[in-house]
Amino acid sequence: MNYFELFEIPQNFDVDVAELAERYRELQKAVHPDKFANASEQQKLLAISKTAQVNDAFQTLKDPIRRAEHMLSLRGIDINNESTTMKDTGFLMQQMEWREALEDLRGSDDIETGIAELEGDFSQYRKQLLENLRKQLADDQASAAIVAADQVRKLKFMAKLQDELIRIQDSLYD
Repeated sequence: MNYFELFEIPQNFDVDVAELAERYRELQKAVHPDKFANASEQQKLLAISKTAQVNDAFQTLKDPIRRAEHMLSLRGIDINNESTTMKDTGFLMQQMEWREALEDLRGSDDIETGIAELEGDFSQYRKQLLENLRKQLADDQASAAIVAADQVRKLKFMAKLQDELIRIQDSLYD
């Protein structure tokens, strides 16, 4: 199913989140199971199914990584359950450096400065990846979709690093 069509919004990487939320509320009102309380069991089940579909579509479209994965899947590229390895050695080296920096944070005398520096690095790199992804997804060429898939893989790596940084930050307050 094409979630952009379900929400009746243009199939672009950039979405108006306010418009998306408004369409979500409208769709939820239309298919909410409470609206079908006196309907047949089949209609109730259909309403539950439609509600789940609308919820999944909303969660997908509001998250840039999931939105990009969905756009790629509409082009026939499914990276959700793949085992493709990253071939960008420069990126892999940067990942290793960041992982080492995360480990070094745990024993640092100035952990807050280290966290701030890594947050800045992660944010800047993520911004660059998103800009590259935006350009690739706007291009209809098959080669652009392959490059976009690599950008999504990198964003997923970055999300894991960010999660680890948040755990370290949270441990400061425990």
